[in-house]
Amino acid sequence: MNEATAAQVLLLRAYESTGFAGWTDADRAWASRAALQTVGADATADDFLAARAQAGLQRLAPQDPLLLRWRALHPWRGQALAAVVVAGLLLGLLVDRIGSTQHINLLAPPVWAVIAWNLAVYVWLLGQAAFGTAAPGVLRRRLAGALQRWRARRLARGDAAGAAAWKGFAADWATLSLPLSAARLALALHVGAAALALGLIGGMYLRGLVLDYRVGWASTFLGAGTVSAVLSALLAPASALSGIAVPDAAAMQALRVAPGVAGEASAAPWIHLYALQLLLLVLLPRLALALLAGLRARRLGADFALPLHEPYFQRLRTLQRGEQRSVLVWPHAQPPDAAAQAALGRLFARVFGDGVLLRCMPPVAYGEEDEVVSPGLGDALQVALFDLAATPEPDNQGRLLQALAAGAPPLALIDEAAFTARFGAPSARLPARRQAWAALAESAGATAVFVNLLDADPSAAAAALQAASMALPDAP
Repeated sequence: MNEATAAQVLLLRAYESTGFAGWTDADRAWASRAALQTVGADATADDFLAARAQAGLQRLAPQDPLLLRWRALHPWRGQALAAVVVAGLLLGLLVDRIGSTQHINLLAPPVWAVIAWNLAVYVWLLGQAAFGTAAPGVLRRRLAGALQRWRARRLARGDAAGAAAWKGFAADWATLSLPLSAARLALALHVGAAALALGLIGGMYLRGLVLDYRVGWASTFLGAGTVSAVLSALLAPASALSGIAVPDAAAMQALRVAPGVAGEASAAPWIHLYALQLLLLVLLPRLALALLAGLRARRLGADFALPLHEPYFQRLRTLQRGEQRSVLVWPHAQPPDAAAQAALGRLFARVFGDGVLLRCMPPVAYGEEDEVVSPGLGDALQVALFDLAATPEPDNQGRLLQALAAGAPPLALIDEAAFTARFGAPSARLPARRQAWAALAESAGATAVFVNLLDADPSAAAAALQAASMALPDAP
């Protein structure tokens, strides 16, 4: 899908993943049905997700007024590139002074600083191409990511209702659009450098039309022969193309001036040489690099890659095909009561869709963790349900997680309801107990998710569960 459509898909995912109050489970189901009616169950994943995002955002628009302005987030406008070109041209025209007055010092014209800077950039780019980790690429990606995050978050400024969704979208977009943003930033930088060189060339000739520039050189340490050799080497490309030869040692000696004395030779041949050198070493290479960056940006913008392997998109694809996602919940020590089981159903339906097939297995008693026998659903998500109030022990809960990890890594779902009822929600013991459970889960190759199954609003728990499930590899 293209960039604009991908942005819509990611924005709807942000609303669905952050518990936006204006987006209910009924709205989720409606958006999926609307997409199926539009494109059909046999449509590609891109078409289905695009149709669902379009329908969902239209329904969300009355709930969040920022959606009416969200297109201002579009990361690229043609006017931006035009502004870079104009700025480069003006800078080249305004700052070009090839001599402090109307005298050009052949050993120190400012154009050499521009040429040296561009040559250094080419060396860095070659290093990036050779090793893939050169600093310019890293800096460009970081700058592009920071720009995208700023663009997204500025829309959510002062908005309490959709701030979490926009923040989540900003993080997703900044990460997934990095290649595209880096290509566009490279395009702007190359075009700006080319415009600067063009402005310098234009400035030299415009000033040469109305001012009489003269050349000379002076040096404490260099002789005429050395100066001739150095300039012959530096200006070799321009000299070969123009046919203007750099003076030999004798002629160069005639151009030498005393301190405070201006040169008398005309600067016209040297202006031609400097202009051609800028053309060959700056303008043309930068335009070529800009063309490559522009083609890459166009390709990435027309074929924007989404992480379709992540559980959020897999869940939607499963729903589109009418399939069911199996989840096996293994309670430890004691079974969940009816309210907890209902909460588990709502929680996993929120994350994996209404088609989720949730099975609550018999409780695993202490000492029997190694005797867990899976019913043979190889693609099922294995979930161990623990009570936060219990003490996490590697020889008990840890063994259960290790037994479930025989296939894909399991999830450790830790219910905080009993702990909160006993010690209170703001208990000082909560962080330490969470840390202990998280350490146990990590040591067993599992991911810990903390929920409160008695919480009337499962949004926070669903967001935590979805984030954890996204980090899991696909089941074999």
